[in-house]
Amino acid sequence: MIIEASIAVMAEHGYHGTSVRDIAERAGLSPAALYHHFASKQEVLATIMERGIDTLLARTAEALRQAGESPTARLSALVEVQVLFHLEDQSGTLLGTSELRALEEPVRGKHIAKRNAQQRMFDEVIADGVRSGVFHTPIPKEASRAIVVMSTGVASWFSPDGPATRDEMVCRYQRLALDMLGAS
Repeated sequence: MIIEASIAVMAEHGYHGTSVRDIAERAGLSPAALYHHFASKQEVLATIMERGIDTLLARTAEALRQAGESPTARLSALVEVQVLFHLEDQSGTLLGTSELRALEEPVRGKHIAKRNAQQRMFDEVIADGVRSGVFHTPIPKEASRAIVVMSTGVASWFSPDGPATRDEMVCRYQRLALDMLGAS
């Protein structure tokens, strides 16, 4: 309840434009009751962001485990997780992307390390695909970053009322990623 209220208010007003009172009101609590659960607004943001990245990392690792050894299958699994995760809670994932700057140390550094671990999973799959001759990009690191950014950015514009479903977007983004890599 508090997390959902926090995401909603911070998505509307940003982290710095949101007060503890705003969160408490949205959650139907008093500020004192909110402080019973969280020591500060910073702790609320850190909790939101850490839950998000931890969930994404776990889902990504599981998808890779199930994908087998084919670089194409592994990349497709990565893109599927990345797109679906960012469409599952668009406000929450946009908040997680835009408010990294508001996280304080040491949480910020730990969170960045986790984001880098997520990126490395893409980097490694793409590098393996290039080494094995399945992917033909001369710039694998840049392609990897572009695929992650594109797959994350879908949260900023996708509408469930639009012409494509979430699953159709996954298929389209998988195709875009494979095309970007010159997959054979």
